[in-house]
Amino acid sequence: MRAALALAATLSVACTEVRAEDSSAWQRDTHSAIRLLAGSRSGTVLLGGIAIQLQPGWKTYWRTPGDSGVPPRFDFSKSDNVEAVTVLWPAPMKFDDGAGGVSLGYKQQVVLPLRIVTKDAGKPVTLRADINYAVCDKLCVPVDAKAELAFASVASTEDGNLSDALNAVPKPANVGDPNPLTIRDVKREGKANVLVDVTAPGGKDVSLFVEGPTPDWALPVPKLIEGAPSGAKRFIFELDGLPPGASADGAALKLTLVGGDKAYEFNVNLK
Repeated sequence: MRAALALAATLSVACTEVRAEDSSAWQRDTHSAIRLLAGSRSGTVLLGGIAIQLQPGWKTYWRTPGDSGVPPRFDFSKSDNVEAVTVLWPAPMKFDDGAGGVSLGYKQQVVLPLRIVTKDAGKPVTLRADINYAVCDKLCVPVDAKAELAFASVASTEDGNLSDALNAVPKPANVGDPNPLTIRDVKREGKANVLVDVTAPGGKDVSLFVEGPTPDWALPVPKLIEGAPSGAKRFIFELDGLPPGASADGAALKLTLVGGDKAYEFNVNLK
C-alpha cells in the first residue's frame, strides 16, 4: 500500500513538473506579473506567448502607446536554438491618459503571442527574454523582467490560451473588403488631415488606430467626426508627429480597426 501511495505521489509530482514546463514561473513586481508560455513542440516554427497580469486600475501599453506611454521592449538574443521571434499584438483598448490625450494598451491581463523560428527543429529550444515595460495608474512605473522557458511538450497545456490570444490579434484585410466591419475609404483632406470611412455592424462602437512606416512616427489617435456617408462612420487624424524630414506623400500606414470582438489590420499607402 505504501509503495502504491509512493508511486502515486511520484506520478503526481511528475505530472506537475510536465505541466510547469509549459509556462515559466511568474516574475512579480508591485503592480504586475509576467511569464512565458510554450505551445506544443512541432516543426520549425513554434508558438509561444508572454502573459502579463495587472493589478486593478493599472494598465500597460500596446506597441504604439498613443498620445502618451511607453511601448514594451523585448530582447530574445540570449535564447538557445532560436533564429527569430515575432511578437504579435492583440487589439488594444483606449484610455484617458489624464492629460487630455488618449493612450492605447491593456488592463487586467493580456497574452502577447510569439511566433518563434528555430534554427534546428530537431534540437532543444530554450527561450530567454529580457522584457522592459511600464505599468501605469496615476503614475507610471518602469519594469525590467527576465524569463526563461524550455519548449518541451508535444502537446502543451497552454495551447488553448495561446489560441485565444491569436484570435484577439487583428486579422489582415484590405480597404473595401466585404466584411461587416471594414474600412470603406481612406483619403486626404488637404495636406494636413486624413479621413477614414468605416462600416460596422449594428451601430457597434468602433475604434481606429494609425501607425506610420517606422516607430519614430507619432501620429495622433484618429477621432470620430460627423459628415460620414450613409451607413458609415468617419474618422479624422492630423498628419502630425512625423519625424524630421519625413513626407506623408506615399507613406505606408498601418490602420487597425476594432469593433466588438472583431479587429482588422489594413496596410495603405497614403496618396
